[in-house]
This record gives sequence, C-alpha cells and structure tokens, in this order.
Amino acid sequence: MLIGEVARRSGVSARMLRHYDSLGLVRPTGRSDAGYREYSGEDIRRIFHIESLRSLGLSLRDVKRALDDPGFVPSELVDDLVRQARERIAAETELLTRLRRIGAADPSGWEDVLRIVALLQALGSKSAGKRQRAALASAEEVPVEALVEAVLSEQDPHVAGALRWALARSGDDGLALLAEGLGSPVAEVRKRAVQSIAEIPDGVATALLRDALANPDIVVRGYAALALGARGVADAVPTLIDMVVEGTNDVDAADALGALASRPALVDRIAGGLVDRLGHDTAEPSARRRLTQALADVPGDTVSRALAELSHDEDRAVALTATYILGLRGER
Repeated sequence: MLIGEVARRSGVSARMLRHYDSLGLVRPTGRSDAGYREYSGEDIRRIFHIESLRSLGLSLRDVKRALDDPGFVPSELVDDLVRQARERIAAETELLTRLRRIGAADPSGWEDVLRIVALLQALGSKSAGKRQRAALASAEEVPVEALVEAVLSEQDPHVAGALRWALARSGDDGLALLAEGLGSPVAEVRKRAVQSIAEIPDGVATALLRDALANPDIVVRGYAALALGARGVADAVPTLIDMVVEGTNDVDAADALGALASRPALVDRIAGGLVDRLGHDTAEPSARRRLTQALADVPGDTVSRALAELSHDEDRAVALTATYILGLRGER
C-alpha cells in the first residue's frame, strides 16, 4: 500500500508517516513495480500501535522504546504518565477556577481583570503579610468563593482574621460553602469554617450555628455555642454547660452563660442546668469546681440556695469558691 493510501485509511498524514520513517519508527518494507516503497500489513499494524501509544501521552522516543526493546517494562512509564496527567489536570483545574472567579467579579475592562488577578495571586502568596493585605483589600474585589477557599486553608491567625472580616463584609454569599466546610474530614477546616460563620451577623449564619450544635466535632459545637450565646440564643445553653463540665473553653462558656442569664426568661433554665450537673454523682471534682465558678454571674434564689449548700461541700475548693461567690453577692 502506498503512502497516500495508508494516510487516507489510517488518518495519519503523509507528512507524519515520513517523519516516522526518518525516526526509524516505521519504514515501508516493500517495493512496487514502479520502485515506490510500499507499506506491508505488518507496517500498518505498527502504525496503529504507534498511534495507540501516542494517545496515552507517550513521546515518540518512548514509543520506539516500547515497540523495539524486548526488555521494556511498561509499569514505570505508565506510573509516570499518570503523575503527568494528574499534574496537567490540577493545573487546568486551577486555571479554570481562576477564570471563573474573574468572570464572577464581572470586570468592566482589562484593568479590572489585572487587579483581580493580582489579588488572587496575593491571596495565594507565601508571605503572610501579602495575604493579609490582599484580604483587607478584597471584600468587594474578589469573588466570595476565593475568600472561602483562602480562609478554610489559612494557618496564620492574623491573616485568617482579615479573611473572616472580608467574608463578613461580603454578606451571606459564602455561607453555603462555609457550611460544606463544617463537614470536612479535616478538623482544622471544620474549625475555620465555624469561626468564619460566627462572624457573619445575620439570620442565615445563626441558623447554621444552631445546626452546628449537633455537629459531632466538639470544637465546632463549642464555637457555635459561644457565638450563639453572644447572640442571646437559648439553644446554646446545654452545650455551654457541657463545655464547663468538660473544661473546654470553660471560662468563655461560663461568661456566655452569665450574659444569657441577664435575660430573666433564661435564668431558671441556666441555674437549673448548672445545679443539676453539680448533683450528678458522676461529676469529677474538677468539673464541680468549674460548675460552682459558673454560678457566680447567674442571679436568683436557686443559685443562692445552691451556693449556700456548696459552701459546706466536702471538696474544700468547692466550698471556698461558693463562700467567696456568696460574699460577692452579699449573701454570706
């Protein structure tokens, strides 16, 4: 079969077939009556083998090795091709994400595009200072998706604070993405997500924080409860009491309970919850001391009676704490 016919049937151009010939990849082995070189059936099979291997991303040099070296082992080369493919996919995905974010910012001209690109690059900088400056400048410039991605991966506390500030200024557009972060398998991501939600002061964020009270991660529950306590949400009370018992941010939890107890409708609920946990036989001595301390800012007769009883407690630390608190309340 002459080169033109081979090109037509195989889909490989005559120019490429000549290139294969020059590289020694496949050479026509026959001759026509007129002296033209002809491709045999075996030559054509080799052409299809070459094209199949090229479709996997092999270079022509690697194709020649694969076809001509009897000792060639493909597994190493395949592993390398897998790695290269993943790197290309990651690079293309990153480019696609960046283009989408630029599009979402609705730039009016190339100056806007270049400014957004610069901010996106700064958010990914190795310099914490550059990231922080970009965060402070990006509340109205960078798409919220980029801010969420940045805040969920940020390790520097100052930069994270700036990113949370930017997200809070952008409204509740990023809340759905932050809610996904609450379900991340990575504990730090869950923590950053709930911290970010806690700084967005609207009803949607509050609803997410209420849902987070049932999160299996105690850290997420704790941050949600503290934020809800600051917003005066009664649903946070059981979790805040649990935090006091468990010694998890117990001082902040006690402060939140005291603030909530300034609302007359919640006094009995908070006082009853703390006193009830004090009466549990399973309460550790250290937990009973923390619970006693938490009673300090809770008004009402229920707490006064509990403190009077605790002032004679077998645990000297509990008794002294209760006595001290009674003195502060003028009830010693």
